[in-house]
Amino acid sequence: MKVNIIIFTDRSLFYMNYIASIGSYFIMIKEVFKKPTKWSIMKKLILKEIDELVFGSLGIIIFISFFIGGVVTIQTALNLTNPLIPESLIGFAARQSVILEFAPTFTSIIMAGKVGSYITSSIGTMRVTEQIDALEVMGVNSLNYLVFPKIIALLLYPFAIAIAMYVGIFGGWIAGVFGGFTTSASFIEGIQLDFIPYHVTYAFIKSIIFAFVIATIPSFHGYYMKGGALEVGKASTTAFVWTSVAIIILNYILTQLLLG
Repeated sequence: MKVNIIIFTDRSLFYMNYIASIGSYFIMIKEVFKKPTKWSIMKKLILKEIDELVFGSLGIIIFISFFIGGVVTIQTALNLTNPLIPESLIGFAARQSVILEFAPTFTSIIMAGKVGSYITSSIGTMRVTEQIDALEVMGVNSLNYLVFPKIIALLLYPFAIAIAMYVGIFGGWIAGVFGGFTTSASFIEGIQLDFIPYHVTYAFIKSIIFAFVIATIPSFHGYYMKGGALEVGKASTTAFVWTSVAIIILNYILTQLLLG
């Protein structure tokens, strides 16, 4: 009987820690938008974050999108063995897969690893070296100073997703035409088949929400971490896991709300 009571207590503490962390996250979000830093300083921080978080990630985004589009096209072509099915469906399937899921969602998970780890480690290092404490002593809202520029910078994230869409479809065209799976005319016909502009809007809406998650969850884990250099690495790993979980759950919810 005593053992059961101990297990119940441990589970209660386990769940309470998670609830407390969620509450702390939303409190952090509120503090980010209070007591803003001077615009002359904030402008430089935002431009720096745009360069590091968005433009610095375009290379890996283009690389991944190109080959993902190619793989989708090849797999679709290999599974359309019925001669009654038109070849244009290869381009149609590639377009739908890239625009609806691979560009906004798959790219965001990759960005959670690249950008999220960078955010957590940079803020965590500032916490370890007491630079955040120095900002607080000077009367600066450290959350606004550190996190707000990242949120604003990642508002340009849909621009990167638009490039991912284009490159993914282009990669599909390269793989389909030069791989001998379809003709250029059939693939382009499939791209234009039953195109719904709202699907692009849906992808951009998801991208903006994912960008906010990528900017804030890693910042939370970096800002509130405790310990030394070893804990910075652990916090980066934890931030990546929870950012990916949040993106996957939000992807399901947003798909149900926007397309259901």
